[in-house]
Amino acid sequence: MKPYVEERDVGTFQTIPAIVLSVNGGKACFPKVPNEGHPRLERLHDRVEKRAALWRKMEWFESTWIPRGQVQKMLKDAVGCSNERAVEVFDYHTTTMYTAPFQAVCIAQMMPGGRSLREFCPLVREAFLGFYSGYRATSIAALIPIIEGSLTTIVADSGHSTLTIQGKVDRAIEGAVSLAASLYFERMWVPREYKTTEFLIGLDERVLVFETFRRWLLNSFFRKTSDYDGVTWLNRHLFAHGVSSSWQQSANFQRLVIAVATLGVVESWYDGSNAVSLLFPDMDENSNLLWQQALSQVEVQMLQKAIEEKRYHEHGRLVPELPTDDGATFRRALLSDDCMNDLVRSLRDAGWSVEVDEPEEHGLYMTVRASAGDARLNAALLYSCATTNETYRALAEKADVILYRGAPYHQDEYAYGLDVHVGPVTGWKPPAAPS
Repeated sequence: MKPYVEERDVGTFQTIPAIVLSVNGGKACFPKVPNEGHPRLERLHDRVEKRAALWRKMEWFESTWIPRGQVQKMLKDAVGCSNERAVEVFDYHTTTMYTAPFQAVCIAQMMPGGRSLREFCPLVREAFLGFYSGYRATSIAALIPIIEGSLTTIVADSGHSTLTIQGKVDRAIEGAVSLAASLYFERMWVPREYKTTEFLIGLDERVLVFETFRRWLLNSFFRKTSDYDGVTWLNRHLFAHGVSSSWQQSANFQRLVIAVATLGVVESWYDGSNAVSLLFPDMDENSNLLWQQALSQVEVQMLQKAIEEKRYHEHGRLVPELPTDDGATFRRALLSDDCMNDLVRSLRDAGWSVEVDEPEEHGLYMTVRASAGDARLNAALLYSCATTNETYRALAEKADVILYRGAPYHQDEYAYGLDVHVGPVTGWKPPAAPS
């Protein structure tokens, strides 16, 4: 075959002009743009660096698994705000992205394909079910060590198991970028300086994914305790050394599931196995069954919560809070239901028009305002008879009657020094509204 020279664009996403030389045994590519200093490439580079900075503010990384439109909206909302607000924006948007079915696909379909993740799959499944059973902090703790274990396995076959954490991260990501660079240049020979992350990050979206994942690992997850300045507290050292318990935020579980699955992608590009794809698969039967299993755990948890609440309530106590659940949401729901069924209904049956306020932040009480013509009747409903006297006294300044859920529990020890009626809501009959 005679040597053949052609001038054409090369590249997978953003293309560049090049001269391609074809000879026996292969092809060589000679880009017609410098590897640095080119105006167009610098603009592309600056654009993706601004994008990467937003991901860092949210303590996350670029992903091909989220629709582009949703990513753009999330990044736009993060512009110009504080790191704290950026993380709130991220958590708000990802509640509709990193859902339980999404996590189930990661766990049941993607992780088993990764050589470095296969042995952890049963643990991840148990953590997933444990999270939706209410044991959230425990589930988060179970996943944190997997990231380091997976990285060690990824680079071990190349004789790099003795590297530092940063060395393992760099080695794994550089291997993935190397394959992305090869594919970008259609597996042709190309000068080494064009196959770097610095040159390709603005041209190849896959390189952007790998590089921002590297930055998240090094600047957030594996960052030294003394240097960590993030908001999520999802940091391996803070967890391992017991410096803080703030890593127990529920949103960190979703982050960890996605991060572990992403390690499967990095491994696939590191070793060229293509076992875990950059494209998110459709849910199959295995993922659906895992999701259904999680839904069952949620249903069982609600029944268990109701039993626990009743038992503690009978003893005048709140169910002890867990690191990721202080019980306020459940109390507010119970308080709202009993208010509508036992208080509002009886007031309306007695001829009153009723306005209902939202439950107090911690689910300890809520208030209602009844009216009939010029007549007014204000009532407060407590979550429990065993509420502090300070709360009783504060409510007595505005309420004509203070009621509580359940049976009396040492009422005289809590509701003393009051001039308003106090008693169980189910034993109180409201006065008839004036005609």
